[in-house]
Amino acid sequence: MGSHTEYSFYLCSLMKHLPLSRIFYVFVLVALTTGCNQFESFTNFTLKYEQDVKIESSTGINLPFNIATPQTETNAESEFESNDTEKKYIKTISLDSLVLTLFDPPNEDFSFLEEIAIFINADGLEEQRIAWKSPVPSSTTNVLVLDCTDEDLQEYIKKEKFSLRLKVVTDELVTRDHYFRIRSAYSVSAKLRE
Repeated sequence: MGSHTEYSFYLCSLMKHLPLSRIFYVFVLVALTTGCNQFESFTNFTLKYEQDVKIESSTGINLPFNIATPQTETNAESEFESNDTEKKYIKTISLDSLVLTLFDPPNEDFSFLEEIAIFINADGLEEQRIAWKSPVPSSTTNVLVLDCTDEDLQEYIKKEKFSLRLKVVTDELVTRDHYFRIRSAYSVSAKLRE
């Protein structure tokens, strides 16, 4: 491609022979072609986490109780790096889905639940509700899809660790320990590393 001076000379000679309305289009075209490198490039990817939870037998009926999960390592730094971005370039992290799967006792379902809410905690941040189901349908299976917040959760996921707290109300007597898995998927939008 020619030098900037040659480019300017070409434009000036072109404008002498074009009507005013066409000159406007030439300027728009020049602005678009020379400004393309100023647009930022973005990436979108998903972070997935799993936690196992136990609801103990002899849990009371219609009384709310809390269950805390162990801390979960986010591995955020390595996840960001493998997706060609960094913590400082994160725009948003939102919860796409949170699904509970009851795996023990076998052939059981979530009909013993009246309602459930899940909260996220991380060091130095206030607890925030991220998912819930109220009421839990009586016709549910061993898989329960919760409603999710649309809040930006990046400050929690950018930490090294986070934990969850479950607030649960049952409408049946739990005579055996129940074990289920929490699967969550977080959608990340970030600027690509420069």
